[in-house]
Amino acid sequence: MWPTRDPSFAKLSTKLPPRPSLFNSRMLWGAVCLAAIAWSVQQTGIFSRSLFNPGGWGLVGRFLAASFHPDFSPAFLWLTWHSTLTTLAYAVCGTSLSVVVGMVGGVLASEVWWQSLFPSKCETVRFQSWGKKLQRWSFANRDRWPWLSIRAVLSVPRAIHEIIWGLFFVNIFGLDPLTAVLAIALPFGAITAKVFSEILDETPRQPLLALLNSGVSPLQALTYGLIPQAFPNLLSYTFYRFECSIRSAAVLGIIGAGGLGYQILLSLQSLRYEQMWTLFLALFLLNGSVDFWSALLRHRLGLPNRLDLNTLNLTQCPSLFYQRDPVVIGSWLGVVLLLPFSFWYVQADVSKLWQPRTLQLLSEVLQTAWPPHLTGISSSQLWELATQTLAMSILAMAIAGVGGVLLSFPAAHNFFLPGGLLNPTKTNQAAKFWSPTGFLLTRFWLLVSRAIPAPIWALMWLFVLFPGILPGAIALGLHNLGILGRLMAEVNENLDERPLKALKAQGAAGAQVFLYGVLPPTFPRFIAYILYRWEVCIRETVIVGLVGAGGLGRLLTEQLSSFDYPGLLVTLSCFIGLTFVVDLISTTLRKALR
Repeated sequence: MWPTRDPSFAKLSTKLPPRPSLFNSRMLWGAVCLAAIAWSVQQTGIFSRSLFNPGGWGLVGRFLAASFHPDFSPAFLWLTWHSTLTTLAYAVCGTSLSVVVGMVGGVLASEVWWQSLFPSKCETVRFQSWGKKLQRWSFANRDRWPWLSIRAVLSVPRAIHEIIWGLFFVNIFGLDPLTAVLAIALPFGAITAKVFSEILDETPRQPLLALLNSGVSPLQALTYGLIPQAFPNLLSYTFYRFECSIRSAAVLGIIGAGGLGYQILLSLQSLRYEQMWTLFLALFLLNGSVDFWSALLRHRLGLPNRLDLNTLNLTQCPSLFYQRDPVVIGSWLGVVLLLPFSFWYVQADVSKLWQPRTLQLLSEVLQTAWPPHLTGISSSQLWELATQTLAMSILAMAIAGVGGVLLSFPAAHNFFLPGGLLNPTKTNQAAKFWSPTGFLLTRFWLLVSRAIPAPIWALMWLFVLFPGILPGAIALGLHNLGILGRLMAEVNENLDERPLKALKAQGAAGAQVFLYGVLPPTFPRFIAYILYRWEVCIRETVIVGLVGAGGLGRLLTEQLSSFDYPGLLVTLSCFIGLTFVVDLISTTLRKALR
């Protein structure tokens, strides 16, 4: 007898979800990325010419041998101490000014601020959590011009690397500490404004709308309804920007601004490798101390990540003196003391900003640079250098992205250490030794790779590689590998472990836990970090070009040394346009991942 069809069973039956198409937008973007990496490898000329310089291996041997006996003489240690304080003071001054600029610019560049000022269309929406009706406001096209204008103005200074700003300010202010402080504060302020505006726009607006509908002014509503919610992300990004300022302050030493970068460059040019390693150790200690302090303070304040991309941390605003924590209180007191000390220590002559000679020199430079035109180089050669710059950035991010993903797992404390997610509960004595050793070595390598400035990496690779985009790409890849690896390790450390433990309880092997429990939530954020660093990397191609690694940076060096300001303006315009294209592609891809 055949079974009869049960209508109740038909109601309970559900259709299987449709199989995702193989040719979706993400697969298309993945194919484009692979093609771009293959094109960038081809641009290096690795298949058509000799790349290695055999005569440079002897210098590499001397450099590595010097690491076993650094120069610890009292006179040089005192010079190293003074240089370390100079680098730290530049970073503190530059960060403090950039945060001020970023906060004001971030509010003015945020969409929510202009929507609050010019509410042109209202839509009544009932928010269940609030239990009442509120209004949702949006832009009219005629009211977008102030917002778009401010974003356009801020996009210019952030597109130009701080070392280019430093070289420009050298012509105006000379080798004054004011040059280094402004070279950090101006582009970092624009970058901070961009990120702060994105944080404000992505913060939930229900409290803001409630205050606006109650008749509160837009400034008060933003101050009490939006900024307290966004404060954890704003504070966390400020920590991250301070760490970036440390590295930028070291890079600015290349143009003679002083500090550890300047002393490293002098020791490298004079082949005094013992002194180089002493300065490297100071740079490692400075970066490691800032990294440790930042991580400890963020942990006490409940801020898990330095930089949140594609996800928003909706934790409540931490108190400035959270539960009277001694670490938090000591940190804020240290900041209060460090700010005036840093401005006093650098002794920047701020009066130069309004001196008549400054205005005279600025007008002379602008008059000389206008009208812009190329001298001694054709437009086709400029296009070739621009493609080399783009290929260098793509190859660098491929190196940094792959290396950062691979090293982020052993660098996370919740994976391979005893008792970790991918470490068996019962381990032998050898595993108990090698797991912490591998963790510490990975963390140390990430610190070393990001602490050494990219131009120094490029100069060291130029020992064994002929000039071109390959040494520049490797140098940028190593430098960004340390940054990406640390950011990705934090993503791994902040994973929700409950689904992973549930998989392990069901008998899933370590590889299955990794493939089905770890990669799905982390990989989109890894890609978002890589794309974000690509925006920064395209700017950093200039600094490796300054030391002979190819691309538009090499042309900028020649134009600056010959005071060819009309040609320099053309090259900078080309570079800014290239930066805008990369920003647009990166932003589009990061939005597609959300």
